[in-house]
Amino acid sequence: MKALRLDVHPLSLKFSNYLQLTKPRVVSLIVFCAVIGMFLAIPSGLPDMAVVCAATLGIALVAGAAAAVNCLVEQKIDALMARTRARPLPRGEVNSLETLLLSGVVGGAGLSLLYHWVNPLTMWLTLATFIGYAVIYTVFLKPATPQNIVIGGASGAMPPVLGWAAVTGEVSSDALLLFLIIFAWTPPHFWALALYRTQEYARAGLPMLPVTHGSEYTRLQVFLYTLILFAVTLLPFASRMSGPFYLLSAVLLSGTFVTYGWRLMHHYSDALARRTFRFSLWHLSLLFAALLIDHYLPS
Repeated sequence: MKALRLDVHPLSLKFSNYLQLTKPRVVSLIVFCAVIGMFLAIPSGLPDMAVVCAATLGIALVAGAAAAVNCLVEQKIDALMARTRARPLPRGEVNSLETLLLSGVVGGAGLSLLYHWVNPLTMWLTLATFIGYAVIYTVFLKPATPQNIVIGGASGAMPPVLGWAAVTGEVSSDALLLFLIIFAWTPPHFWALALYRTQEYARAGLPMLPVTHGSEYTRLQVFLYTLILFAVTLLPFASRMSGPFYLLSAVLLSGTFVTYGWRLMHHYSDALARRTFRFSLWHLSLLFAALLIDHYLPS
């Protein structure tokens, strides 16, 4: 029995390292937003649950593959930052070839699943999202411009569109509203993180906004984007996609985010930036949950 445990442990450790490469916490939020998109796409009742399961797994696999490519490309940068130096590649627990093979196998499986069990449109949109994040954002935009988060945010805003396409076979204007919410949410979310990690980004040579334009300018941008986000989150109600419950939730959640942005601008501290970053995760999760609850409330 002792020998058996010694044989199993390295396999378990290897699996854990591979799992870390796929950034499961990030992928969970991606999948959550995609699943919400699937349910919102059906005017009444429930979507085909077989399609929901296949699409969820396929999108999760491709998102995990994109995350692995991101870890592969940024392994030297990750080694310089406290937030990321414990990842498997900087620690030497896995190598570049393993990571590349993992991404290819996992991503290929996800795309195949989407093509054969969901629909070709979802597969192509998911592939485009993969390229947008793993190649365009990670390889080209992130090291080149302080607007990397704004431009690259398009790929991060795709999950509800993918979910919508999965159950309807098309992309509607309502799906694009969901896209717009995440697109507007992304800059204040990531810049709040960048504010209290400025020195690490500078040491890694990444031109994040607080590195290139300073803290005061970045804090102003965070506040302005929270105002934009506040307005954008009202659009589902204005377009009659959602009702009063969502409207109240959006006002409370986005109003709180604006308050955080205002406080960051006038009373900055690293601790406040951390709280803002953490709240932004709750903001998006609760906002999409409110959309789902509102969708099934009696009209």
